[in-house]
Amino acid sequence: MSGLLVAGTTSDAGKSLVTAGICRWLARRGVRVAPFKAQNMSNNSMVCGDGAEIGRAQWVQARAAGAEPEAAMNPVLLKPGSDRRSHVVALGKPFGTLEAGEYATGRAGLAEIAFGAFEDLSGRYDVVVCEGAGSPAEINLRGGDYVNMGLARRFGLPVVVVGDIDRGGVLAAMFGTLALLSAEDQALVAGWVVNKFRGDVGLLRPGLDSLEKVTGRPVLGVLPWLDRVWIDSEDALAAAGWRREALKTGLDVAVVRFPRASNATDVDALAAEPGVTVTLTADPDRVAAADVVVLPGSRATVGDLGWLRERGLDAAVTARVAAGRPVLGICGGYQMLAESIVDDVESGAGEVAGLGLLPAKVTFAAEKVLARPVGEWRGTRVAAYEIHHGSVTSATATESFLDGMRAGAVWGTMWHGAFENDAFRRAWLTEAAAQAGVGWAPAPGAPGFGELREEMLDKLADAVGEHLDTAVLETLLERGAPPNLPFVPPGAP
Repeated sequence: MSGLLVAGTTSDAGKSLVTAGICRWLARRGVRVAPFKAQNMSNNSMVCGDGAEIGRAQWVQARAAGAEPEAAMNPVLLKPGSDRRSHVVALGKPFGTLEAGEYATGRAGLAEIAFGAFEDLSGRYDVVVCEGAGSPAEINLRGGDYVNMGLARRFGLPVVVVGDIDRGGVLAAMFGTLALLSAEDQALVAGWVVNKFRGDVGLLRPGLDSLEKVTGRPVLGVLPWLDRVWIDSEDALAAAGWRREALKTGLDVAVVRFPRASNATDVDALAAEPGVTVTLTADPDRVAAADVVVLPGSRATVGDLGWLRERGLDAAVTARVAAGRPVLGICGGYQMLAESIVDDVESGAGEVAGLGLLPAKVTFAAEKVLARPVGEWRGTRVAAYEIHHGSVTSATATESFLDGMRAGAVWGTMWHGAFENDAFRRAWLTEAAAQAGVGWAPAPGAPGFGELREEMLDKLADAVGEHLDTAVLETLLERGAPPNLPFVPPGAP
């Protein structure tokens, strides 16, 4: 059994990217490798071929590894429905809820599920590259931890810690991470990776030398800032690569930033299209001014609809529709466009008035729909996935749009991932641009979204091969953490 844990000094330090890069680097060498994240807290998820639901990041990492995505790669998925409650998905299926007060102590059963999944993968793959969560130095949660040092200790995994230098303070964060761990945990921390560096590495070298000296652990390398590299985020509407790709001309798409946005990765493919600007907003003026507005999915449809109204965004959306300017709702966003929502499951609010922009009614059911539908729109094939409790029905004939409907400038579908289909995305954007009165057209010869994703994964693997000490990495995979690594005080209290 061979494995490695990629931990981080913070959330968004680059653990997902580094894990994907190592997976692709190993796969290129003919190694049978699988990604693994014991517990993921994310509202961005994916349906695997077997119907299991896992985090989007692990799905992409599996693609990097050349492995079929499966439930064992992300055995526990927590989907926050509020600040104090998460819905639990275990081995790809709904498993109940977890309250905030239970987070540190109520996860023993989930830990055993995660450990069993790791053992299962380890028996079928040469290497399992594990991604941690947050920081391993969250000592308030250490007692019930099974995704960071708890996992590493259980299976004797060597740990490399990734730090984001673009945020500043990375050397202190690395030292502090180690110094807050117990002696037993410190014994598995085997090295550092500096991520997102811009500039002359020579200027950084004295700091790296000092870090190695005071921690007794090597810096495995410094990964540069990689342009146009993203990975399907764990955090809904987190700072993805496409947010830095804004253009001053072309088709302007505004995505409403719901507090509990779910599977907002749907808009990544729109942003990858040349001449399309995608921005996130909670500003009614931006919603009013954009060429196209997207209401993305939501893990709390009724709650986010209330937030929409509190912000005055509902009036902005309604005014757009009255003017014949396009609005697209996806899953929860589609549900909000209906006349009424009956929800005794997710929010327990009963019947709530929707925006009334589509002649439809939404009813929530206890059983979650997990599916991989395939259909077409105006002769163009579309493959997608579904994750929802709410279903939409209509007694009024409207134009069909995938599984949903279109009424004038309003479009709605329950299908996630539809815009990753290149021909469909370009055809729909062309029509939406025409509705908005914008002369946008697809760029001839532009790469497809799947091609861009593969290029991104290859770029990550190239960076691992060029900028990390892969000899040390291979030694860690073969032999584990070196013996007798020094203890750095004070350690966990």
